[in-house]
Amino acid sequence: MKAETRKEEIINTAAKLFKERGYSAVTMRDLATAMGIKAASLYNHITSKQEILKAIIIAIAEEFTRGMDIIINAKISNISKLKQIVALHVNITANNTNGMASLNNDWMHLEDQLEYYLQLRNDYENNFLEIIKQGIIANEMKQSNPEIIMFSMLTTLRSLYLWIPKKEDLNANDLAQNLNEVLIEGINN
Repeated sequence: MKAETRKEEIINTAAKLFKERGYSAVTMRDLATAMGIKAASLYNHITSKQEILKAIIIAIAEEFTRGMDIIINAKISNISKLKQIVALHVNITANNTNGMASLNNDWMHLEDQLEYYLQLRNDYENNFLEIIKQGIIANEMKQSNPEIIMFSMLTTLRSLYLWIPKKEDLNANDLAQNLNEVLIEGINN
């Protein structure tokens, strides 16, 4: 495992503070204090708090985009694609719960990258919705409102960052499998 760079350490510490307090409430001085350095020293590695937020959110959004691209191009059933989307969310969230908090709660504070982020999110959701629609057309899923299916799944998947840190013995593969049973296969016998 490679050593964390100072910039990565700053970004990771900031993500933790953003999760705890929210982006707007965290100052560069707060970040420096959390790192045990002077605020001026931060500027040797980053230019602004906005740069940190962009680094957190855009990196995760692009990771979701890359994952979705692989999923939509896979030659598998639509149900299998949905299961892979669940696994994608679990894995990204399990590896970066603090960053996911910023993605979900602080995206609106992006400045010059806001349009880019919104395009990534819209494309992701449109691909997700299309997989559901194709699954219904192919009779892999029951006739239901595709937008409600997507909303229900995304609401759960987007809130994993709140739940995962409370589970000390979490196995991401088991969690993805269990979520697939509930979200895709349903809860009835």
